[in-house]
Amino acid sequence: MTDNDEQLLKTALYDLHVELGGKMVPFAGYSMPVQYPMGIMEEHKHTRHQAGLFDVSHMGQVRISGDNAALALERLMPVDVVNLGEMKQRYALFTNEKGGVMDDLMVTNAGDYLFLVVNAACKEQDISHLHQHLGDDCEIEVLEDYALLALQGPEAGAVMARLAPKSQDMVFMTAAQIDIDGVECFVTRSGYTGEDGFEISVPNKQAEQLARTLLVQPEVEPVGLGARDSLRLEAGLCLYGHDLDTETTPVESTLLWALSKSRRADGERPGGYPGDDIIMSQITDGVSRKRVGLKAQGRMPVREGAVLVDADDQEVGVVTSGGFGPTVEGPVAMGYVKTDYIAIDTVLFAMVRDKKVEVTVSKMPFVEQRYYRG
Repeated sequence: MTDNDEQLLKTALYDLHVELGGKMVPFAGYSMPVQYPMGIMEEHKHTRHQAGLFDVSHMGQVRISGDNAALALERLMPVDVVNLGEMKQRYALFTNEKGGVMDDLMVTNAGDYLFLVVNAACKEQDISHLHQHLGDDCEIEVLEDYALLALQGPEAGAVMARLAPKSQDMVFMTAAQIDIDGVECFVTRSGYTGEDGFEISVPNKQAEQLARTLLVQPEVEPVGLGARDSLRLEAGLCLYGHDLDTETTPVESTLLWALSKSRRADGERPGGYPGDDIIMSQITDGVSRKRVGLKAQGRMPVREGAVLVDADDQEVGVVTSGGFGPTVEGPVAMGYVKTDYIAIDTVLFAMVRDKKVEVTVSKMPFVEQRYYRG
């Protein structure tokens, strides 16, 4: 073990990953499994057909409480938190003064508090941001001693129903306090694969017990970060630091659906968040580039950073996520292109090792999303 390995943080499931043959790699400061012996391709397919168990404990879990916590949180995001129903969840964005995205996250109204799940690489920045702007009005508690497990796939509902019948009452983007095999957990029916599934917040000391309980179910296999990435790409979901960043606005990112109507110019509580003037002017006036889906000809994946050109070799954009889609059975990618080129079926070329690979602007998601809505 090198000094660098020793500096990496470990989740509560680290020993279990090693026991299961997980190939451990550095990721956002943690030692995480990129794959297991089954391999990325089969783990991906297993999640699409049955159920995969992911360790996402590297992500940040935060509780925000206070009489006006929802209104306070709205100062940092273009999202309606005030009217978020109890035990309901919403996708949200922290924005900066330029209208760029600082992070994308999940917000749940847990009744007595708001529950936030933020990206691992942005965790320290986000927590500092919350303390700086909300610290005088709210209590901010970082759940350092909690793990987060994601059970994803079309059989996830059946697995959970067997272990925790109460979960059958849940639909996509709802939450509940649920006892799973004697372990008290905070559960949301959500995930980042495009499939039905659950994210389960559980105390570290009981995380391995819960993981083993889930893994002995016949439908469930452990799945690593490699398949998590290919699953979310096929589902057309953004990866922060790649498809979203501080220089790119939600309007450019085609995340207009995430900007709540009540927070827009003609809404009940317009603006009041960082970069609101820029974002609202873009909603009205449009933008010069947008995120699109891309399908490549042939079998060669088009990776992040590949420059996109038109038929005249004029640079028109760049790929931000790309790889092979096991369900699509071909290469898929996302990128940003000038708005003159965003129409579906527009033919462009990605520069891959100085060769032009034909790509077509494609509708997203590449694989139909199958969230359980009841």
